[in-house]
Amino acid sequence: MDADLVLRRSLRAELEAHGYAVQDYCNCERFLEGYAGEQEACLIVDTHLPGISGLEVLSRLRAEGDELPIIMTSSNSRVATVVEAMKIGVCDFLEKPFRYQDILTSLNTALVIHRKTAGAKARRQSALEHIATLTTRQRQIMALVLAGQPSKNIAVDLGISQRTVEKHRASIMDRTEAKSIPELARIALAAGEPIL
Repeated sequence: MDADLVLRRSLRAELEAHGYAVQDYCNCERFLEGYAGEQEACLIVDTHLPGISGLEVLSRLRAEGDELPIIMTSSNSRVATVVEAMKIGVCDFLEKPFRYQDILTSLNTALVIHRKTAGAKARRQSALEHIATLTTRQRQIMALVLAGQPSKNIAVDLGISQRTVEKHRASIMDRTEAKSIPELARIALAAGEPIL
Protein backbone atom coordinates (compact mmCIF):
# COMPACT_ATOMS: atom_id res chain seq x y z
CA MET A 1 0.00 0.00 0.00
CA ASP A 2 1.43 3.29 -1.08
CA ALA A 3 0.00 6.50 -2.46
CA ASP A 4 2.88 6.71 -4.97
CA LEU A 5 1.65 4.98 -8.15
CA VAL A 6 5.14 4.76 -9.71
CA LEU A 7 6.57 3.10 -6.60
CA ARG A 8 3.62 0.68 -6.38
CA ARG A 9 4.02 -0.36 -10.01
CA SER A 10 7.79 -0.83 -9.82
CA LEU A 11 7.60 -2.74 -6.53
CA ARG A 12 4.82 -4.91 -7.92
CA ALA A 13 6.90 -5.73 -11.02
CA GLU A 14 9.93 -6.60 -8.89
CA LEU A 15 7.96 -8.85 -6.53
CA GLU A 16 6.14 -10.58 -9.39
CA ALA A 17 9.50 -11.18 -11.09
CA HIS A 18 10.49 -13.08 -7.94
CA GLY A 19 7.37 -15.25 -8.04
CA TYR A 20 5.08 -13.39 -5.64
CA ALA A 21 1.41 -12.77 -6.39
CA VAL A 22 0.84 -9.08 -5.67
CA GLN A 23 -2.19 -6.89 -5.05
CA ASP A 24 -1.51 -3.20 -4.68
CA TYR A 25 -3.64 -0.50 -3.11
CA CYS A 26 -3.39 3.29 -3.06
CA ASN A 27 -4.86 3.53 0.45
CA CYS A 28 -5.79 1.45 3.48
CA GLU A 29 -9.53 1.75 2.92
CA ARG A 30 -9.30 -0.13 -0.39
CA PHE A 31 -7.18 -2.81 1.23
CA LEU A 32 -9.58 -3.28 4.15
CA GLU A 33 -12.57 -3.55 1.77
CA GLY A 34 -11.07 -6.56 0.01
CA TYR A 35 -9.05 -8.23 2.78
CA ALA A 36 -10.48 -11.52 4.02
CA GLY A 37 -7.49 -12.64 6.06
CA GLU A 38 -7.58 -16.20 4.77
CA GLN A 39 -4.55 -16.59 2.55
CA GLU A 40 -0.86 -16.41 3.35
CA ALA A 41 0.24 -12.86 2.71
CA CYS A 42 2.47 -10.04 3.84
CA LEU A 43 1.44 -6.40 3.82
CA ILE A 44 3.95 -3.76 2.74
CA VAL A 45 2.50 -0.42 3.77
CA ASP A 46 3.65 3.18 3.96
CA THR A 47 3.12 4.87 7.32
CA HIS A 48 1.80 8.10 5.81
CA LEU A 49 -1.23 7.46 3.63
CA PRO A 50 -4.29 9.60 3.00
CA GLY A 51 -7.23 8.57 5.19
CA ILE A 52 -6.37 5.62 7.41
CA SER A 53 -2.63 5.58 8.09
CA GLY A 54 -0.41 2.53 7.93
CA LEU A 55 -0.13 2.52 11.73
CA GLU A 56 -3.91 2.67 12.07
CA VAL A 57 -4.46 -0.32 9.78
CA LEU A 58 -1.80 -2.24 11.73
CA SER A 59 -3.55 -1.39 15.01
CA ARG A 60 -6.94 -2.47 13.61
CA LEU A 61 -5.62 -5.78 12.35
CA ARG A 62 -3.90 -6.58 15.65
CA ALA A 63 -6.99 -5.56 17.65
CA GLU A 64 -8.99 -8.09 15.59
CA GLY A 65 -6.42 -10.79 16.36
CA ASP A 66 -5.05 -10.83 12.81
CA GLU A 67 -1.35 -11.68 12.76
CA LEU A 68 -0.73 -10.78 9.11
CA PRO A 69 2.97 -9.96 8.79
CA ILE A 70 3.48 -6.29 7.99
CA ILE A 71 6.49 -4.40 6.66
CA MET A 72 6.23 -0.64 7.05
CA THR A 73 7.97 1.90 4.87
CA SER A 74 8.38 5.63 5.25
CA SER A 75 10.27 8.47 3.62
CA ASN A 76 10.31 10.61 6.75
CA SER A 77 9.88 8.46 9.82
CA ARG A 78 10.53 9.64 13.32
CA VAL A 79 12.01 7.35 15.95
CA ALA A 80 8.70 7.50 17.85
CA THR A 81 6.84 6.22 14.77
CA VAL A 82 9.25 3.31 14.32
CA VAL A 83 9.00 2.42 18.02
CA GLU A 84 5.19 2.57 17.93
CA ALA A 85 5.11 0.34 14.83
CA MET A 86 7.41 -2.21 16.46
CA LYS A 87 5.31 -2.25 19.64
CA ILE A 88 2.15 -2.90 17.62
CA GLY A 89 3.86 -5.77 15.84
CA VAL A 90 5.37 -4.73 12.53
CA CYS A 91 7.93 -7.24 11.17
CA ASP A 92 10.29 -4.66 9.72
CA PHE A 93 10.50 -0.94 9.08
CA LEU A 94 12.31 0.28 5.96
CA GLU A 95 13.29 3.85 5.21
CA LYS A 96 12.58 5.12 1.67
CA PRO A 97 14.23 5.01 -0.72
CA PHE A 98 14.85 1.32 -0.08
CA ARG A 99 16.59 -1.24 -2.22
CA TYR A 100 14.41 -3.99 -3.69
CA GLN A 101 16.76 -6.55 -2.18
CA ASP A 102 15.95 -5.13 1.28
CA ILE A 103 12.22 -5.56 0.63
CA LEU A 104 12.75 -9.12 -0.65
CA THR A 105 14.85 -10.04 2.39
CA SER A 106 12.29 -8.56 4.79
CA LEU A 107 9.43 -10.23 2.94
CA ASN A 108 11.07 -13.67 3.01
CA THR A 109 11.91 -13.33 6.71
CA ALA A 110 8.39 -12.14 7.57
CA LEU A 111 6.76 -15.05 5.72
CA VAL A 112 9.04 -17.66 7.33
CA ILE A 113 8.30 -16.28 10.81
CA HIS A 114 4.58 -16.11 10.02
CA ARG A 115 4.51 -19.74 8.86
CA LYS A 116 6.22 -20.87 12.07
CA THR A 117 3.86 -18.79 14.20
CA ALA A 118 0.83 -20.06 12.31
CA GLY A 119 2.03 -23.65 12.78
CA ALA A 120 2.45 -23.13 16.52
CA LYS A 121 -0.97 -21.49 16.72
CA ALA A 122 -2.56 -24.43 14.88
CA ARG A 123 -0.82 -26.92 17.20
CA ARG A 124 -2.05 -25.00 20.25
CA GLN A 125 -5.61 -24.91 18.90
CA SER A 126 -5.53 -28.64 18.18
CA ALA A 127 -4.17 -29.35 21.66
CA LEU A 128 -6.86 -27.19 23.27
CA GLU A 129 -9.54 -29.05 21.32
CA HIS A 130 -8.16 -32.43 22.39
CA ILE A 131 -7.83 -31.45 26.06
CA ALA A 132 -11.38 -30.03 26.01
CA THR A 133 -12.70 -33.54 25.31
CA LEU A 134 -11.42 -34.77 28.68
CA THR A 135 -13.56 -34.93 31.79
CA THR A 136 -12.45 -33.22 34.98
CA ARG A 137 -11.39 -36.60 36.42
CA GLN A 138 -9.42 -37.43 33.25
CA ARG A 139 -7.60 -34.10 33.42
CA GLN A 140 -6.79 -34.79 37.06
CA ILE A 141 -5.42 -38.24 36.20
CA MET A 142 -3.53 -36.85 33.19
CA ALA A 143 -1.78 -34.33 35.45
CA LEU A 144 -0.73 -37.10 37.84
CA VAL A 145 0.42 -39.36 34.99
CA LEU A 146 2.49 -36.51 33.55
CA ALA A 147 3.94 -35.90 37.01
CA GLY A 148 5.31 -39.45 36.83
CA GLN A 149 2.88 -41.11 39.21
CA PRO A 150 2.20 -44.83 38.59
CA SER A 151 -1.42 -45.93 38.28
CA LYS A 152 -1.30 -47.69 41.66
CA ASN A 153 -0.35 -44.45 43.47
CA ILE A 154 -2.92 -42.43 41.50
CA ALA A 155 -5.62 -44.91 42.53
CA VAL A 156 -4.69 -44.59 46.21
CA ASP A 157 -4.46 -40.77 46.03
CA LEU A 158 -7.87 -40.46 44.35
CA GLY A 159 -9.60 -43.24 46.27
CA ILE A 160 -10.49 -45.22 43.15
CA SER A 161 -9.45 -48.62 41.84
CA GLN A 162 -6.31 -49.11 39.80
CA ARG A 163 -8.46 -50.59 37.05
CA THR A 164 -10.51 -47.35 36.90
CA VAL A 165 -7.28 -45.37 36.61
CA GLU A 166 -6.13 -47.62 33.74
CA LYS A 167 -9.46 -47.13 31.94
CA HIS A 168 -9.15 -43.37 32.33
CA ARG A 169 -5.55 -43.46 31.06
CA ALA A 170 -6.64 -45.40 27.97
CA SER A 171 -9.48 -42.96 27.38
CA ILE A 172 -7.12 -39.99 27.81
CA MET A 173 -4.74 -41.41 25.21
CA ASP A 174 -7.65 -42.12 22.86
CA ARG A 175 -9.32 -38.72 23.20
CA THR A 176 -6.08 -36.76 22.84
CA GLU A 177 -4.85 -39.07 20.06
CA ALA A 178 -1.53 -39.31 21.89
CA LYS A 179 0.51 -42.40 21.05
CA SER A 180 2.85 -42.08 24.04
CA ILE A 181 3.24 -40.28 27.36
CA PRO A 182 5.83 -37.85 25.89
CA GLU A 183 3.37 -37.00 23.11
CA LEU A 184 0.63 -36.49 25.72
CA ALA A 185 3.01 -34.15 27.57
CA ARG A 186 3.58 -32.13 24.36
CA ILE A 187 -0.18 -31.84 23.83
CA ALA A 188 -0.75 -30.79 27.43
CA LEU A 189 2.04 -28.20 27.27
CA ALA A 190 0.75 -26.82 23.97
CA ALA A 191 -2.69 -26.44 25.56
CA GLY A 192 -1.20 -24.64 28.55
CA GLU A 193 -1.98 -27.41 31.03
CA PRO A 194 0.13 -27.34 34.19
CA ILE A 195 2.63 -30.18 34.37
CA LEU A 196 4.06 -30.87 37.81
